[in-house]
Amino acid sequence: MSRYEVLRHFADSWALVGMCLLFLGLVGWTFRPSARRHHEDAARLIFAPEKPGRDRDD
Repeated sequence: MSRYEVLRHFADSWALVGMCLLFLGLVGWTFRPSARRHHEDAARLIFAPEKPGRDRDD
C-alpha cells in the first residue's frame, strides 16, 4: 500500500471518529450545568455600566 492509501484509510475511519468525539466533548463542555453562570455573565456584559477612567475604543 502506498502512503496515500494508508493516510486515506486513516482519515476515512479513525480521524473521523476522533473529530466526532472531539466535537461531542466540546459541545458537552459548553452545556455543562456549572457553566451556566459564566454564560449568563457573558450575556449581560454588554449592559454593564462602564467603569470610570477606562478608555473607550470608538
